[in-house]
Amino acid sequence: MRRATIARKTAETDISVEINLDGTGAYDNRTGVGFFDHMLDQLARHALIDLTIAASGDLHIDDHHTVEDVGITLGQALSQALGDKRGIRRYGSCHLVMDEALVRAALDLSARPFLVWDVTFPTPKIGTFDTELVREFFQAFSTHGGITLHVTQLAGVNSHHIAEAAFKSVARALREAVEPDPRRSDAIPSTKGAL
Repeated sequence: MRRATIARKTAETDISVEINLDGTGAYDNRTGVGFFDHMLDQLARHALIDLTIAASGDLHIDDHHTVEDVGITLGQALSQALGDKRGIRRYGSCHLVMDEALVRAALDLSARPFLVWDVTFPTPKIGTFDTELVREFFQAFSTHGGITLHVTQLAGVNSHHIAEAAFKSVARALREAVEPDPRRSDAIPSTKGAL
């Protein structure tokens, strides 16, 4: 069963994440940050993972700690659900278009975390949400999920479209990477024999 439940509590946030990698894209994400919940819903739906996130944080200060700590906790849950990564495809990529925005994501579930982020938002906010937090989320997610992740914006002038294309492209790449490989169902996808 490729599932995990992770809880993380600090002086700034209290977060629980439940993930099922073999789900249908069902979600129930409640972080108190509306736009972020919308992006997490897209991540679940397009990765075809079931995702339940409950978070409370110091939103009276700003959204930063909540968004970053959800990324940390989600990355930990993904890593736990993957186990030794036996039988997965490991790699995934996606070019995703949303109106005028085009974003490419490529990732490797390598246990070597690294983020390459080449995305520029034309506005500092989407509603009340700070656009710089999109990168903060993916930095935390890739670090704690053990993911080498490249996200590149190829086109786009609308910040909402760019952010949503980023989340959806990562989701589609993740869906591909966590899928069982029917040709190597018992093998760890590395010549080293471990990931």
